[in-house]
Amino acid sequence: MLTSGPVVVMQVPEILNGKEVQGFMQELGPLLECNRPRVVLDCSQVRSIDSAGVEALLECLEEALKRDGDLKLASLSPEANVMLELMRVARVFETFEGCDEAVRSFNFIPVESVPEEPAWFTPLPGELGALKQAS
Repeated sequence: MLTSGPVVVMQVPEILNGKEVQGFMQELGPLLECNRPRVVLDCSQVRSIDSAGVEALLECLEEALKRDGDLKLASLSPEANVMLELMRVARVFETFEGCDEAVRSFNFIPVESVPEEPAWFTPLPGELGALKQAS
């Protein structure tokens, strides 16, 4: 497990099936219990993943989102990618080519996604307003 500032990068085991899920969840669970967890799962070593493994990933994403955080997948192996597609959940996860790119994505907020709010004040009426504008 690596940390990059407030972002935690964790390696997903080579085999993530019904037998291995419990150990994986015990290791990852505490990381998801904080406020606004930011987790990147490195899936480059995954060689075998079954429906229980995919369900565990979905559970982790759900826990992160409940706490106003996020969980992203990086370096998907072909095996992991195929299983996510087969279970029709590939679009649920935000995926990246590499861990560095996934970590950087937590710090990026597109300008167009920040709403422009109207001013919280109203102009001053009458002479007081004119005086304020003149100064």
